[in-house]
Amino acid sequence: MNPVALLKDAYTPPRITPSLLKQHLDAFVVGQDRAKRTLATAVYNHYQRIQELQRRDQEEEELLAQEERRRIAIHPRHPVEDEYPGQPQTTTLRGDGWNAGDQQSHQQQPPPRPSRAAQQPPPPLYDPTPLTLSKSNILLLGPSGVGKTLMAQTLARVLEVPFSMSDCTPFTQAGYIGEDAEVCVQRLLAAANYDVARAERGIICLDEIDKIAAASKSAGGYVGRDVGGEGVQQALLKLVEGTTVQVQAKPERGSGGGGGRSPSQQGYPPSPTNSPLSSGNMGHPSGQQSSPSAGAPGQKGEVYNVKTDNILFICAGAFNGLHKVILDRISKGSIGFGATVRAIPGTPSSPTSSSGMHETLIEGEDDLFEMHLPFYTPPESASTTSGQKEKKKHNTLDLVQPQDLQKYGLIPELVGRLPISCALSSLSIPALVQVLTEPRNSLLKQYEHLFHLSSIELRFTSAALWAVAERASKMGTGARGLRTVMEGLLADSMFECPGSGVRHVLVNEEVAKRKGGAVWFYKGQGGQMRGMIEEEEVAWEEKKRLERGDGAGEEKAGLIPSRTFEEYREKVGAAGF
Repeated sequence: MNPVALLKDAYTPPRITPSLLKQHLDAFVVGQDRAKRTLATAVYNHYQRIQELQRRDQEEEELLAQEERRRIAIHPRHPVEDEYPGQPQTTTLRGDGWNAGDQQSHQQQPPPRPSRAAQQPPPPLYDPTPLTLSKSNILLLGPSGVGKTLMAQTLARVLEVPFSMSDCTPFTQAGYIGEDAEVCVQRLLAAANYDVARAERGIICLDEIDKIAAASKSAGGYVGRDVGGEGVQQALLKLVEGTTVQVQAKPERGSGGGGGRSPSQQGYPPSPTNSPLSSGNMGHPSGQQSSPSAGAPGQKGEVYNVKTDNILFICAGAFNGLHKVILDRISKGSIGFGATVRAIPGTPSSPTSSSGMHETLIEGEDDLFEMHLPFYTPPESASTTSGQKEKKKHNTLDLVQPQDLQKYGLIPELVGRLPISCALSSLSIPALVQVLTEPRNSLLKQYEHLFHLSSIELRFTSAALWAVAERASKMGTGARGLRTVMEGLLADSMFECPGSGVRHVLVNEEVAKRKGGAVWFYKGQGGQMRGMIEEEEVAWEEKKRLERGDGAGEEKAGLIPSRTFEEYREKVGAAGF
């Protein structure tokens, strides 16, 4: 292929953009707008960098091939086949009458030595190395159950690149019992079906990265690990920066490599055009496979050399207690003699305070927060119907700086290799209601389909959804608490109803608050269920209208999820119930 054509193909508008990646994340993850924008942009830039490297490799191969063809065209004559040792070498007379020996002896004569005054300074050194695009790894901070790993898995699935998830908790340094840090590369290779070229352009997610904080740095009340924590960080340095790892094939026992399966194996329809590297043979510049044998990949005993230079590392962790380090830093010096004063009067000791606000959130202190915010946020419109100004809630983790992570227990070398950091906020009750109803894989859709397999219809009222979200928010586990609540509410129905005469199961507010069991309806009682749903929906809307007054301010702030409930009612009406 012509290098000019390669350049033209490389700089055409991309099929996948950061905005398209964010739109795809919106279908699976609720909220976390800034984190989704940051992650989508970082992943897009990473694979743009890989495409550029592929283009340069292909261009270099084409230039070498052209040079070889030019050399053959200039010197088409082959050596005389009947020449033997001792025979004089065949010479060719040129136009000026010199043969090769005379020309060589003439060229061997030393040129006249120039005088010292005529000598010129040596030219500057020439380095033809092209522009190098460095890799930018990502650090995600936020409480448990807010979507950190889900976002990474979703992007890897839509881009059709190998993905592996590794928990840093069992990692130990050399000489200790536990998993070696290089096991994350082995899982990625297994997820890529032992295709080295695909694995070298995959994504590795290191979950619970905060659990390997150095113990000496976490003695002041911050969460840490044993003495091997810093040793694990040292082992991760070369992997994150870029090195060659020797991986021996061995069977994976079901952990860590699930993200690299094909979309059809994961229950999703295949979409081969989504891969950002599809036009470049997905890491095979010459179109060849890099498996060591033509048989089944990953045979026991085979050794693979995997380069981690182009592997994207996404590190995620809850970092419990990091908000205290940040508050100490931004509050220092607010009173004389450098005294440390908290920006807010104390922080709750539990993950969720009595007011329902997570410990990483602070209310008010707008000036202090905006002064230390590391990125720009456009000002919000101040148009409110009520004269009372609402207090804004800020995520303390948005203010994180490298020195905060070092004080927490991460070594500076590892922090410097994670230049992109974005914080995720805890989920409010309205956001948990959205998690229940809106995503493509929402829990409500999952349980409705599960009951539908037994020819049973499952319905939730709006008040019941709100009560489920309230109970889950008090558990301190984020969206994971929703499944715990749902399993408790539907346990008896899932046991008793299949195979019986029950055709409809209704969960209303009384059931969600554990004041009664789920309401069962038999064949022909669908109208009775519709009446109960409509009656409770009217009472719920009236209750919310009285609570919010005119309702303009809270609805604008997203506190009243009326849109979700109205959509749910429209769905019920469209179904004829």
